[in-house]
Amino acid sequence: MKKVMKEVLSTSLYILFVLCAVYLVIHFVGQRTQVLGSSMEPKLSSEDNLIVDKISYRFHDPERFDIIVFPFRYEDNTYYIKRIIGLPGETVRIDGEGNIWIDGEVLEEHYGKEVIQNPGRAYEEISLGDDEYFVMGDNRNNSTDSRDPSVGNIRRKEIIGRAWLRIWPLDKFGLIKHR
Repeated sequence: MKKVMKEVLSTSLYILFVLCAVYLVIHFVGQRTQVLGSSMEPKLSSEDNLIVDKISYRFHDPERFDIIVFPFRYEDNTYYIKRIIGLPGETVRIDGEGNIWIDGEVLEEHYGKEVIQNPGRAYEEISLGDDEYFVMGDNRNNSTDSRDPSVGNIRRKEIIGRAWLRIWPLDKFGLIKHR
């Protein structure tokens, strides 16, 4: 009987340890998320399952072109995944030809799927605060992003993490390249 109780206690402690470890990893290191919609095509597609790195931004700031995950302000349990275009302290503007201007210079980038048709609120210059980021989807004409007032500028504290690993579909399994 003593041996059985010892095994039950040992197994219970092991299960408790595993559950605590899983909790810590999910809340502080990484989290699974699923892409819904086409706003990040061609880089990410709807139904892609990703692991979001939640720890690296504790050691360095987000960088231009990082693909980040953040909560949508007006709907619980809804998260957006977008690419950082503008950094804190910069100004962002999108002209009538679809060019993105950062601090008065055209941004050289190749992530946009097509020419931007609607600059949204970025038609006029947007000044980012000390902790604000301007984000856009790669599918520029099919993305609700910082150009839309409902998303606006993203604060540093709102960023959950950086897209790190695609785990599904298996034929696309691998690290996500941001640049």
